[in-house]
Amino acid sequence: MELFVERGYEQTTVADIAERAGLTRRTFFRYFTDKREVLFNGSERLQQTMMAGLVNAPAKASAIEAVAAALDASAGFFGPNREFARQRRAVIAAHPDLHERELIKMATLGAALAEGLRERGVAEPDASLAAEAGIAVFRIAFGLWVGEGEQRSFGEIARELLIRLKAMAAVD
Repeated sequence: MELFVERGYEQTTVADIAERAGLTRRTFFRYFTDKREVLFNGSERLQQTMMAGLVNAPAKASAIEAVAAALDASAGFFGPNREFARQRRAVIAAHPDLHERELIKMATLGAALAEGLRERGVAEPDASLAAEAGIAVFRIAFGLWVGEGEQRSFGEIARELLIRLKAMAAVD
């Protein structure tokens, strides 16, 4: 991440990354297919974490409550490294191909949540609607969490947004 910030994403090579990490190029390619993967390395782990939260939600939980459990589980994924997340977000936002990859990651995560809800017995379109609402909450919560001066945890922000969403749905 330091190299991407210092030199820019386009100007940073795999050789640069490997050298900074004290690795050979060959070792780098054992872990990553390309430099893009450095930015998206945790995607599968995030999905597994959220799916575990969904699966472990109480059996009687509503679809949105199960999604809330997935969001709660994801809160631990981010931990205290907010500055790294800020830098990562800025690098991705500055490059259309990386931004597209981030959108694909979110779509994949939404599809997985919807499938998990269907496996819990939630019918369509409710499973897809709850999953997409959860992804919207996730994206907005993440954007707020990485905002300058933000002190709340990701989990606090996500829970607050879910409460707001429920309140808006109840009024409308």
